[in-house]
Amino acid sequence: MNTSQLQLWTKIQNFEIDDPSSSFTFTDRLSRENAWGLAYSIRAIMEYKKFIFLIAISDQSLTPSDQVDQVWHLHLLYTQSYWIEFCKDLLQMEIHHGPTKGKEEKTLFKDQYRATLELYQSMFEVSPPKDLWPDPDTRMKEINFTRVNRKRNWVIPKLIFRNQ
Repeated sequence: MNTSQLQLWTKIQNFEIDDPSSSFTFTDRLSRENAWGLAYSIRAIMEYKKFIFLIAISDQSLTPSDQVDQVWHLHLLYTQSYWIEFCKDLLQMEIHHGPTKGKEEKTLFKDQYRATLELYQSMFEVSPPKDLWPDPDTRMKEINFTRVNRKRNWVIPKLIFRNQ
């Protein structure tokens, strides 16, 4: 990282996504809505911040992991925090989240995701954590989600049988 990138990364790292006066914080909501433990949610938020940093310094389109995308989606709902405090004041740029337009974009997003992982490795000088940044094939396969009310429904994982 050069000096200006390091300054930006430090500002992003120090951005407080949780409202300390709230009894139910952003991190709490992220944990509940994704059935993640608190520690995993905190790590996902840090990976989201890394992704936003990569977007801010890159001239190419990038694609997040699903976990990072979940953090991003939730942050977008906190409009004051996202649009004013984060984008306008801290980043001094607008970062829009574009929806997927169809299956024909799968190859494009896979290529962008691969580029994201490469840029991550280059900028942070470590490999992205596999539990938050799966390989490109896995990332593109695991995109068929349905919102389920877990208070009314049981969610039981399918058994996966593998040839050994």
